[in-house]
Amino acid sequence: MITGRLPAGRRPDRFGLLASCIAGRTVAVAAAATGERPWTDGTTIYLAADAADPVTDLAVQASLLAAGSLEPGIARRLSGRPARARRYLAVEGHRALMANSYLLPARARTLIDHDLATRGDSPAASLAVALSREPLPVPPRSFGAINPRRLLAGRDRLGPGSPVRAGERPAPAGDPRRELDEDGDGGEPGPRLEFFASSVGGRGALAPLLQRMLRLRRDPANGGGPLGAAASARVRSRQSTGRGGLVPGVAGGDDGRAPATARPRGQAYPEWDVYRQRYRPGWCTVSETGPRPADDAVLAIPDGRALRRPLARLGTGLEHRRRQFAGDDIDIDATVEARVDGLAGSPRDQPVYVDTQRRRRDLAVLVLLDISASAAEPGTGGPAAGGNSVHERQRAAAAMLTAALHGLGDRVALYGFCSQGRTAVRLVRVKGFDDGLGALEMRRLGGLVPGAYTRLGAAIRHGAAVLEDRGGASWRLLVVLSDGLAYDHGYEGPYGEADSRRALAEARRRGIGCLCLSVGAGTDPASLRRVFGTAAHARIDRPGQLTAVVGPLFRAALGPARRRTA
Repeated sequence: MITGRLPAGRRPDRFGLLASCIAGRTVAVAAAATGERPWTDGTTIYLAADAADPVTDLAVQASLLAAGSLEPGIARRLSGRPARARRYLAVEGHRALMANSYLLPARARTLIDHDLATRGDSPAASLAVALSREPLPVPPRSFGAINPRRLLAGRDRLGPGSPVRAGERPAPAGDPRRELDEDGDGGEPGPRLEFFASSVGGRGALAPLLQRMLRLRRDPANGGGPLGAAASARVRSRQSTGRGGLVPGVAGGDDGRAPATARPRGQAYPEWDVYRQRYRPGWCTVSETGPRPADDAVLAIPDGRALRRPLARLGTGLEHRRRQFAGDDIDIDATVEARVDGLAGSPRDQPVYVDTQRRRRDLAVLVLLDISASAAEPGTGGPAAGGNSVHERQRAAAAMLTAALHGLGDRVALYGFCSQGRTAVRLVRVKGFDDGLGALEMRRLGGLVPGAYTRLGAAIRHGAAVLEDRGGASWRLLVVLSDGLAYDHGYEGPYGEADSRRALAEARRRGIGCLCLSVGAGTDPASLRRVFGTAAHARIDRPGQLTAVVGPLFRAALGPARRRTA
């Protein structure tokens, strides 16, 4: 090992907390021997004291631990075969980094070679590539090295029951990460998703972690809120590319006030982790709130007649009309009465059939309106296309759909949605299924202001649950009005897109039709397909184009939906 004492600012052990957050379990960091590449024995990551970028070196080794790349079975196959270990690292290092990319700093993500990272979906697949005769590049120096014998020796010291992978068992009692793992499923600790939202220091996303570790009290000057919370929000706002600021878009309750220290309450939902191919149970918390009606933003109830014609024949239920002269079934009561009349000597021609016709409206629709900060961006085509911003156009489309469906007698509800982290997903109730459509509902709709982020999957799951519990109809349809930009803390890129697709697929499997509309947004069609998947979706420039597309889109969304028999 390196001899002599190093200045505190250069000692690798200062990265212990960072390594533990990336690896998902307690990991120490120590200095490596002079000239030695970064490596780990499973419990400690060894870094060169003179490394040009120790954070990147650490990120690679911690990601290998988090992805299960250094398990004993793999280490035994690599032991005594340095060439095979290098080939394995050349593939598995990129896969592990990509699987952990949402936690890594930007300079570590630049190391990822996506072609190599997608060669396999597990350590075993990467090992199979390494065992082949296929030529592979030499791994970068920052990937360090794999020391199989030291890995196996470290495992023997810990004993056979020691956890190897993140999520294999909960953190031990007394570990501060255990307190932060709010979902309690033994999965990834809560702060990992937001660890890199700000630089290391006392103010920012790291502050809540340090408070819990040190048992600090709340700052009374902040109204009882956590230390550094306001700074954390500002930092995250600056880091959200193209997502706008954290504008408080909705009120906390019907009166617009919420206790500053209130803990999030609501329904818990899972979230799909595409990197680990598993759900995170109870990961998101969704709460319903009522917006404060805006007196200065009163919207007129739109005339829904233009949309009623294409929607009139959709979502109708079977109506049985008895005592008909023709039909597809026999009316037993009418037949018995006709027979009795005949035996009594007063025969007459009586209607004794049941005619079944599809006339009764039997459709419940829940409209989800995206009110995240990205909706405040200017819409395509300029003001002449129906409003200055994407929010104005999508709000107008939501009003038109709600008015048309309400006028047809369908059960329809309208909610806005936004989020600020996985425990603060809000659905803002504008109109419930049992509410009318009048001035109050339009004032609520006019009072919605874009702000915060878009955790799309959680909003879709809650919307589907509301449809099942309160819809009260055989045909159920979820309409999502969004620009298709799934983004939140730890919820971006392939992760957010995959969870949104998964949530829509879950709803369709439960017999709920799904329709996704993007009105006035400049999102390209390929991005919309990645977010909405195979659900019926379309992008239009202005609300007036709904008349031409709403009929085919509703039929496409309701076609695969199976009817509820209960």
